[in-house]
Amino acid sequence: MTTAQRGRPATGVPAAPAPAGGRPVARLLAPVLLRLGLLLALMAAICVAGVLASTQAVDHLTDELLPAASANEDVLQDLTDMDAAVGAYARSGDQGALADYEQALQRFPGHEQRVREFARGDAGLELLVTRQQDAADAWLTQYAEPRVEAPGGPGTFQRARYTRGQRLFDEVREAHLATHAEFDRRQREASSDAQWRFRGTIVAVVALGLLGWFLVGRARRRLERELSEPLLAIESTVQRISRSEPDVHAAVAGPREVRAVAVALNDLVEQQARARAVETRIQSELRALDTARDDFVSNVSHELRTPLTTISGYLEMVAEEFEDDMAPRHERMLEATRRNVTRLKTLIDDLLTLSKAENRGTDLEQVDLDQVVRDAVTDVRITAARRGIRVEVTAPGDPLPVLADRAMLNRAFLNILSNAVKFSKDGDPVEVEVTASMGTVRVAVTDHGIGIPAAELDRLGTRFFRASNAVFNEIAGTGLGVRIVQTIIDKHQGEVLFESEEGAGTTVVVVLRLQGDRVPPAPAPAELEAGAQQA
Repeated sequence: MTTAQRGRPATGVPAAPAPAGGRPVARLLAPVLLRLGLLLALMAAICVAGVLASTQAVDHLTDELLPAASANEDVLQDLTDMDAAVGAYARSGDQGALADYEQALQRFPGHEQRVREFARGDAGLELLVTRQQDAADAWLTQYAEPRVEAPGGPGTFQRARYTRGQRLFDEVREAHLATHAEFDRRQREASSDAQWRFRGTIVAVVALGLLGWFLVGRARRRLERELSEPLLAIESTVQRISRSEPDVHAAVAGPREVRAVAVALNDLVEQQARARAVETRIQSELRALDTARDDFVSNVSHELRTPLTTISGYLEMVAEEFEDDMAPRHERMLEATRRNVTRLKTLIDDLLTLSKAENRGTDLEQVDLDQVVRDAVTDVRITAARRGIRVEVTAPGDPLPVLADRAMLNRAFLNILSNAVKFSKDGDPVEVEVTASMGTVRVAVTDHGIGIPAAELDRLGTRFFRASNAVFNEIAGTGLGVRIVQTIIDKHQGEVLFESEEGAGTTVVVVLRLQGDRVPPAPAPAELEAGAQQA
């Protein structure tokens, strides 16, 4: 026991102080959460940067480079169309060829301007584009324009002019070929750059993912070592405590909160040990008290029974000896003495029965409840017949097996039936109904006698309690009969219910479990013939 526990007041159990050492769970989890947060933020930043870079490269390729390359091809196509139109005009003199030339010439500046704008600021490409432009201008000014201005048709052919035009156009093709090669190279580079940016983003994310997996694995192992293992140890300790194993204590390890739980659990174990010691001592004292009570009841009953028997014998002797010479006043005194001796004997018998019912181990066996009820009815029927009271039984007629102590259960139903007869009016019936359903059997005993006042129903079963109307009508009794019934039925895991109305009668219901899975069929009324039973 710790110093703090020895210093506790006896009137309460304060909370255990927080144990020293150990980090709080928040501080244990904070680095893990911080690393994961940073890793996720870095992954998100790389993803965003990679997507932006890839998008930028793709946009440059699709929005700038490819249109410029296409415009560069259109420049050559325009020049080619113009060369074809000039040749057609030169051979035929057809004005339609001049129209084709003019259309191509109108398209040419726009395409050339687009290529020139893209190349602006790029020294290498700008040089190639300028060379291509100079070659195109030379072909136009030195050959194409003078040729379309001159007459065309057969007889206008001049070989020197034609040769100069072919040489100039070959220079155009050569310059365009260099420009085309440069655009192709740049397209390949731009496409490769976009691919590498995308792949680099994927590689970076995968690498960060592997790093995150590694960090999470380390964090998991650390949490298992510092948090999960102490909690599992506490769980194991709780299970051992639930199995009532001796000398069980939880190891004080792990974060501060887990240590606090372990300290509180150890404190609880010590308190339980002290409580079990106190409980054992109390149980021992209660057993000693029960034994002393049983001995007292047995001794008192024996010591009272012997003088009561002697007094009863002397009363009988006096009654016989002075049978004809006794005055009426003395006869009343003698009868009162007899009645009280009988009452004391009954009280002693009931006390002994109640003591046995409360302390005796119940020896259960399978018995037929229907037969037990009928035996109890047979025992009270003679007494009932003297007052003209009929005891009517309604039962299924089939065996109703229950686990019971036959003698104790018979005594319970005998008490119930005796009370029903005792508190009934002369000539009234007493009805006994036995029904079984859903694995239980129900025995209801109903009389039409004086009943019990509603305000006194809650006191039924209290030792020596008797209803006020029973006392007023001077109906004999000890006030222990109902208590005996309740004790016996409780021993059989059953239930006793009371329904009563003053002046109208009382119904006592006993509910017991049927033995096995058998559920009897619905009961069919089978009233016993009173005359046959009496015979």
